[in-house]
Formats: sequence, structure tokens, C-alpha cells
Amino acid sequence: MKKLSFKFLSGLLAAGILWSGTPNSGAADERAGKRVLVVTVTKGFRHSSIPTAEKVIGELAAKSRAFTVDYVRNDQEMAEKMTADALKNYDGFIFANTTGILPLPDKEAFINAIKGGKGFIAMHSGSDTFHGTNGIDPYSEMLGGEFETHHAQVGVECMVQDTTHPATHHFGQSFKVKQEEIYLIKNYNPMKVHELLVLDKHPNDKTPGHYPISWCKKFGQGRVFYTSLGHREDIWDTDPDMKGRVNPVEVSQAYQTHILGGIKWALGLEPGDATPQTK
Repeated sequence: MKKLSFKFLSGLLAAGILWSGTPNSGAADERAGKRVLVVTVTKGFRHSSIPTAEKVIGELAAKSRAFTVDYVRNDQEMAEKMTADALKNYDGFIFANTTGILPLPDKEAFINAIKGGKGFIAMHSGSDTFHGTNGIDPYSEMLGGEFETHHAQVGVECMVQDTTHPATHHFGQSFKVKQEEIYLIKNYNPMKVHELLVLDKHPNDKTPGHYPISWCKKFGQGRVFYTSLGHREDIWDTDPDMKGRVNPVEVSQAYQTHILGGIKWALGLEPGDATPQTK
């Protein structure tokens, strides 16, 4: 237990969640120069965890000093902040539990912005966004997979596929979650992504298999990071007195390190492999 605790704290220090000492001002200024747009618009199911997600992402930005955030919470803000020209103001985009067909002013320009070198990060129902009607939607192709369904919330043990990536280095060999809504993914090809977290059995009926939870990939010149975790407030937040909390505080601490590492990687602030492990 002591060894795990030390490793976990070391991971937090490396990720920038725990602060120690005074940073190099030049490096801090360069990192803070990264601007990220956090999108939480929904046109389908709206998760109650969205306000928590917005708060946590803002706190991670401030504590890590790695980037600054702006928000798109409604159609008007999307129309103003996500035009082809406005996209140039940001280095990356986070879709935190978005759902449905979002009213992007220029969807093609958005996809091309990621392909041209910007970062893209999505949590949980970011994969339940822009479903294709005839074939795979360009958004899902960019993301690397698409939400198909889920069953009852359940506890799972996620197997770590890359123990050196900034999004997963702190987990060790696995990450246990006591209760979460686990997505089953379709239109997913492991030969086109770098897997980070997977299940080796069906989350509910426990049939052996291969079920992706988190991955990253290159998309043109851009970097894409996705994690299907993030349905519950107590996955996102570390508040030990949170009403209805089931997952231990350590789970949300580890999850925050997970998404912060993914964000930093997608912004090009941390190195990490994006080569598909499956050939």
C-alpha cells in the first residue's frame, strides 16, 4: 500500500496537480499560452456531471498552469466562438459530455482544424456526438470510435495498455473503478488508435473479450485523446463529502490525472506514443 501511495503521489506531482516549488517562469509562460475551448453543449441526453466537469477542468488548468480555458455552454456561444475564424484562437478543444448533433457553424472547418494540428480531447459522451446516418460520421472517424450502448452501472478493472503515456503512467498495471457507466463502442479499429485503457471482459456479463475504454491517436497533424469514463460526478470530483458518492476519493484523483495527462499530450505539452499497438 505504501508503494502504491508513493507512486500515486509521484504521478500527481509529475502531472502538476500537486505543486512543489517555484516553476521556471519561461516554461510556465509558454504552457499558459495554450488556449483550450471547453464545449458542454448537448442535443441529446444531458449529464448531471457537466457542471462538475466544467469546474474540474478549470481547476486543472489553473493548478497545472499548463493551459487556460474558455467555455461554450449554449448555441449562441457556439455560433460566436466556433466559426472557422474563431477556431484559430484556440490550441485545443475539449468536448466534455457533449451529445447529439451540435450546431457547429462550420463542421468541416472544425474537423480540418484538428487535422491541421490542434488538439482534441473528449470525455464519456463525447463519443455520443455526431452519429452518422450513412456510414461513419467524419467526427467519429476523427475521434476513433462511436458510442453504441451501455448497460447498468458497474465496477470494472481497466487494464493499462501503455504505462508510460502521460494519461496512464500513474495507474500502474490497472485502474479499478467501483461504479461507473461503461460504454460499448462501435466503429472502432484498434489498428488505427493507440490504446490506453481496455477491459478484458464485458463490463456487465463478464464474457471475455476486448473492450476499449481510452485511447489516443494522431489525426493528420493533430492529436486526439478520448476516455469513455466520466459519467458520474464522483469520477470527476475529489470532494469526499459529495452526496451520493460511491467511488473513493482516490479514484477521482486518479481520473483527474488521467484527463490532465491526456489534455497535455493532445496540446503537445507532454510526449507520448500514438502508434497503434495492433498491426
